[in-house]
Amino acid sequence: MVSSKFINQLAEKYKIKFDNKKLLEEAFTHSSYANEHPESGIRDYEKLEFLGDAVLELAISNYLYCNFTSLNEGELTRMRSNIVDTEGFAEFAYKFGFPAEINLGRGEEKAGARSRKTLLEDVFEAFNGALFLDQGMDAVEHFLSLTVYPLIDAGKFDASRDYKTDLQEFLQQDGPVKIEYTVLREEQTPSRFTVQLKADGHILSQGQGHNKKTAEQDAARAALARLN
Repeated sequence: MVSSKFINQLAEKYKIKFDNKKLLEEAFTHSSYANEHPESGIRDYEKLEFLGDAVLELAISNYLYCNFTSLNEGELTRMRSNIVDTEGFAEFAYKFGFPAEINLGRGEEKAGARSRKTLLEDVFEAFNGALFLDQGMDAVEHFLSLTVYPLIDAGKFDASRDYKTDLQEFLQQDGPVKIEYTVLREEQTPSRFTVQLKADGHILSQGQGHNKKTAEQDAARAALARLN
């Protein structure tokens, strides 16, 4: 269960006080725990994660649009991708003390899931989904203004990051690797490209963007998140 210490921290540091405590509990409940403890009546966080993903993308997109007016669409897309990738959200979750509050089943606990980046990303999204349902978008924006937005302003998620170069360096640490980007789909209205990324013939990821270049960057970002 979510600790009173964490609840007090939310209130004192971020001015967050959930009216519906069940939503907060659900945001930190992994499916393994919900399955092992049906008597608790607590659902897992998967639906809140789904909602939180959309809430965060909207909030962050709006912040970038309003505050980085000199960047073009491609640069804004890259910066947003840097923020919302697995490592970014996992880092936020870790920094704000989320890992200790996660309800895990015995098997997942033994497997070290509490420190798994993909799980921490899910919980961060679920928390924001729960906050949105409980108190609305203004509360989410306030939380992000105290936590995520200052890091954006400090340049932590520079739009100039080149994921393709980063991926190439990562894959070729031990020797040459053939990296291929293939356009799978091209939509005209609005312009949208879908690209598949392969390394030595193995499919690693797909990416999307308003042109081939941004779609390739998105595919490389997704591959790095998966490999890390």
